[in-house]
Amino acid sequence: MNKKGISIVSLVLMMFLNISPALAANNPRNTYEVKSGDTLWKIASTYGTTATDLKLINGLQQPDLLLVGQKLRVPIMYEVVAGDTLWKLSQAFNSSVSLIKSANGLTSNVIYVGQKLKIIPTKLTMSGQFVLMTREQFRDWLFNQKITRKITFFQEHHTYSPSYKNFNGSNYFTLMNAMKDYHVNEMGWSDISQQLTTFPDGTVVLGRPFNTPPQGSFGLTNKSVTPSIEANALAIENVGNFDVGNDQMTAEQRETIITVAALFCIKFGLTPSVDSITYHHWWDMNTGERVLDNNKGHAVKTCPGTGFFGGNSTTDAKNNFYPLVRKKMQEILVTM
Repeated sequence: MNKKGISIVSLVLMMFLNISPALAANNPRNTYEVKSGDTLWKIASTYGTTATDLKLINGLQQPDLLLVGQKLRVPIMYEVVAGDTLWKLSQAFNSSVSLIKSANGLTSNVIYVGQKLKIIPTKLTMSGQFVLMTREQFRDWLFNQKITRKITFFQEHHTYSPSYKNFNGSNYFTLMNAMKDYHVNEMGWSDISQQLTTFPDGTVVLGRPFNTPPQGSFGLTNKSVTPSIEANALAIENVGNFDVGNDQMTAEQRETIITVAALFCIKFGLTPSVDSITYHHWWDMNTGERVLDNNKGHAVKTCPGTGFFGGNSTTDAKNNFYPLVRKKMQEILVTM
């Protein structure tokens, strides 16, 4: 599939994703589309759950701010048909075998045609505004979101510090809070800068709300120009020091970085290029000017790293990163 083909399919997909679903009880994807006047409490009451559970099921960073057209996962009652198994139902409805069994008081995996089951979607792990997800959970989350900003590009970063040695396999929120503390108290920003952070084990954590532009990611020290540059942008931080000779990116994080970029391109109708997927290294952090590879005499960082998918030049991105993103877009679109 060529670039034009990908763009056309992406637009068709976006039209599909914005179609109002049927009532969740009859919807094979157990989603509810927020209507005018809805509150989380009202929706929770309708589907026999709590506002707290809906927040955790849907990774709601701002539960008091529901947007018309936003899609929420909700519990449903489902009547078993021939060929169903608990595993198949768990996969179809973003749940788990153990969760379905617990919700219905089942002591075995045996189910029968005509049996009515309550199916509750899996809850995500949250700490304040931060939401921990797998790649698959993030894909589902992203396509259910109502993004009110126009997104035309996103920027790849590496954290440099914290690096791999600071990640112990479970301290996601500790590292996220440390980054937020630095961004707010040291840099003077209103919140953590990035919308998304990828970790060495392939998981992601949501940070800054997607409907709020990043802060300080372009033209780091020039506060007068960054708002206009960042208005249509998203920022991705990849935990690790990916300058040559330092952290060797894990296969899981590599797959996540590629997948996240592909998902963003599909969601926002972007074609991978220097204009849509940009590296921090291509921007002068004093002036906010995009210098690309013409950085002599400019204040630039190596970010996202001199070893990031072969390097941090535009040639490296065109040869080593964008082709992987395009391939992943095709793979994702086929499954959708």
